Amino acid sequence: MTKPYLHHILIGVDDLERSRRFYRDVLELEEIDRPAFRFPGLWFRIGSGDQHLHIIVGYGALQRTGRPNNPEDVHFALRVGTYRETLDWLHSKGFREELPPDDLQSLQLRPDSITGHPQLYILDPDRNMIEFNCSSLD
Repeated sequence: MTKPYLHHILIGVDDLERSRRFYRDVLELEEIDRPAFRFPGLWFRIGSGDQHLHIIVGYGALQRTGRPNNPEDVHFALRVGTYRETLDWLHSKGFREELPPDDLQSLQLRPDSITGHPQLYILDPDRNMIEFNCSSLD
């Protein structure tokens, strides 16, 4: 057997078009073709390889309605370049660290994470948490 690797993450959302706009226009992920399943959804490529984000509408998938931006909660992480570069980019998209954790534009900062990789956390429009795991601080 070949060594396993992460192929995709699936998240549930309430509004497919709102999610399309967020992941395509805000996070700038590439939308890719999806088979004609019997239920609505979207697929996005993560990075340049064969890793995907799969999005479906409800269907019993974990919904985070009303949950705040809390880095200790369920989330997925995207590996990115530097912390400073990513922070500037997120600021340009409207995310702010001074906002309360229940605000959809809330930005949680962990520049000196004990993991050894600086981290930033945001919410998508359905309150799915996204970590930006940075390769370096600067």
